[in-house]
Amino acid sequence: MKKSIIMNLVFTGIVSFALLPAAHAGWNPHKEETAKDQNILNEEVAEAVAAFKNASPVMNDYFNNAYGYVVFPGVGKGGVGIGGAYGRGEVYEKGEFIGFSTLKQVSLGLQFGGQKFSEIIFFKDKENLEDFRKGNYELGARASAVAITAGVSTDADYNDGVAIFTLVKGGLMYEASVSGQKFTFKPK
Repeated sequence: MKKSIIMNLVFTGIVSFALLPAAHAGWNPHKEETAKDQNILNEEVAEAVAAFKNASPVMNDYFNNAYGYVVFPGVGKGGVGIGGAYGRGEVYEKGEFIGFSTLKQVSLGLQFGGQKFSEIIFFKDKENLEDFRKGNYELGARASAVAITAGVSTDADYNDGVAIFTLVKGGLMYEASVSGQKFTFKPK
């Protein structure tokens, strides 16, 4: 009985990672970032910021008034029972680029599919951004993101000094799961 459960978990884990979008298929965690990689990421970040602003005028207020923010232009997510997500992004303080970040997520529960999305986390003040910069920052399962659509509410607001927005880029994910996100920060 236990062997069957373990085999099912292993199979589910393998399938989950197989469903992650191909955009991360060439990722090597031991490879150092090059200037070329950073320039590509800068272009992707600029495209993601433009997409958020074009999707909702509310985003302009956040970009103009937030003390800092982190932009993840492409987060790949997949799961069958057990899921995972990964993305790379850039961190800005008062509109100035200050470093890089990674996003990792593990989720458990009813879920099936794969999806790619962009995510932006805004920090209301210096204290919230400094907490993020210390590294090993986590958003628990209770942190909620606002999915940007044409009709997003203009009363979306910060929760404990943090506001999170996502914009789906593609894929289909059925999900009723519990998950949290973990972030790293590396100065430029």
